[in-house]
Order: sequence, then structure tokens, then C-alpha cells
Amino acid sequence: MFSKLDKSIISLISQDIPYVKEPFKALSLKLGIRQGVLLKRLKYYKDNNFLRKFCVSLNHRKIDYWHNAMVVWNIPEEFVDKVGSLMAAFAQVTHCYQREKASDWNYNLYSMIHGRTKKECLDVVKCICKKIGCKDYRVLFSSEEYKKTAAKY
Repeated sequence: MFSKLDKSIISLISQDIPYVKEPFKALSLKLGIRQGVLLKRLKYYKDNNFLRKFCVSLNHRKIDYWHNAMVVWNIPEEFVDKVGSLMAAFAQVTHCYQREKASDWNYNLYSMIHGRTKKECLDVVKCICKKIGCKDYRVLFSSEEYKKTAAKY
């Protein structure tokens, strides 16, 4: 199904992308192909649902954001999409997603907020509360960071 080149591309893009002005050019040079060829293959993967998303994951501590809070919210189901969009518009919110409520956990919308201090995170929570009008939430600060690894192909 996939050629040797396809397998090389998939393997390469599942690793860290170089932090350079033209990352796709750097990747194509590493593969020994033209940048246009690489971009056409990536478009083909996307168009045929082999590639769902291409994203960046920053190590927030390396850019001096040492505090992060997972905030869980109890939002009426009919407002989850609208409220989630409002939350996601905050620059400090890096994740925002919906989960099913559990019998002993009445929260269905989760947002991850990063800040340089705990106070900075809490200030963002206050701004979000004011914007969405929700008072039923919990702020859970991380106590430890675990190593994040992506799937390797």
C-alpha cells in the first residue's frame, strides 16, 4: 500500500519537526526529495484520511511556563460547544475538550491553562468564569510533569 518513500515520510513526520524557518524544506532535504514532492504526499495522506492532523506540541516549561492547571467545568450539554469555543479562544488555554459526566464526577468540559505563576493561571480562570458565567468548576494544578512521547511509525 505504501511505498518505501511513503514509509520514510511517515516515519520522519512522526518524530520531532526541526525548529527552523522552513521545516518542510529541511525534512525534504533529509529525505532527499524536493519540498513540493513532500507537500504533495502529505496532502495525499490528508485527503485519503491516512493523516488526521499535523500539530505542534510545545514543552511549556522550556518557554518559562512552569504552572499548569486542568480546570474541569460543569456545563449544560446544550452549551458545551459554545462555551468550549469561548474557552479555546484564550491564548493561555492549550487544550479544551468534552468528556462524559460520571456518576460521582459532575464535570464534562476540561481546559488546560498554562501560566508562569499559579496566580496567572487563576486569573485566567476568573476571566473565563466571567465570560461564560459558570461557577461550578474545579482547578487541579499539576504536581509533576510526565514525559510525553508520540507514536513512532
